[in-house]
Amino acid sequence: MIFGFDEGELKILLIKRKEAPEEDKWALPGYFVEKEEALDAAAQRVLRQMTGLEDVYLEQLATFGQPGRHALGRVITVAYYSLVKIDDFEPKAAGLAREVTWHTVHNLGDLAFDHAEIVAVALKQLRESIRLRPVGFELLPPAFTLTELQHLYEAIWETELEKRNFRKKILAMNLLRDLGQVQQNVAHRPAKLYEFDESRYRALEKSGFNFEVKENRR
Repeated sequence: MIFGFDEGELKILLIKRKEAPEEDKWALPGYFVEKEEALDAAAQRVLRQMTGLEDVYLEQLATFGQPGRHALGRVITVAYYSLVKIDDFEPKAAGLAREVTWHTVHNLGDLAFDHAEIVAVALKQLRESIRLRPVGFELLPPAFTLTELQHLYEAIWETELEKRNFRKKILAMNLLRDLGQVQQNVAHRPAKLYEFDESRYRALEKSGFNFEVKENRR
C-alpha cells in the first residue's frame, strides 16, 4: 500500500497484472517471499521490481490469511504501507505489472483478490495515524500552505473541517516554520508557505508532547 496525495486527493499506487490469476485486474504490488529472505527485504524488493520505487519507507500493516483468498492455494499476505510525496517518484511497470499508476481512493474499481479489504484496513490505519502523529506531512511537498494541509486531512478523513478551528489547532502546536514566502503563479491571492519542523517535533516528543488533531467538522 503506497499512499500519495495530489491535487487535493488521496491516491494509492496500483499495478495492472499481466499474468493469471486475476490477469488485467488492478492490484496492490506484491509477490512471493524468497526462501532465505526477510519480510522487510522482500517488501522492498517486490516494490522495486514492480514499480521501480526505491528507498521508500515501509511499515508493516497486518497479515491476511483467509482460506480461499488466492486461486493458487493457501497464500498468506503480510501487508505493508507507506506514505510518499508523489512528485519524488516516477513509477515504472516491471515484473508481473503491465501498468502502474496512481488511483484516487474513490476510484479503485474491482481490485484483484482481497486487495479491497487490505486497502480498507490501510485507510483505517492511516486515518487514525494522522490523528495522533504528524505522518501526514510525508504526503505533502516540503513547502505547503495551510489550505493544502487542511485538504490533506479532509481527503483522508473524507469530511469537511472547520477552517478556523483547524488552523488554530495546527498553529498552536508550533510545529510549522513560516518560510517567509508565498505561492507563485496562482490565480488567487497567494498564501503563505510553511514547512514542518521535524527537529522541533522530535524534541517535544521526548518531553511528552501529545500531537493530536481532532475532526472539527464544518
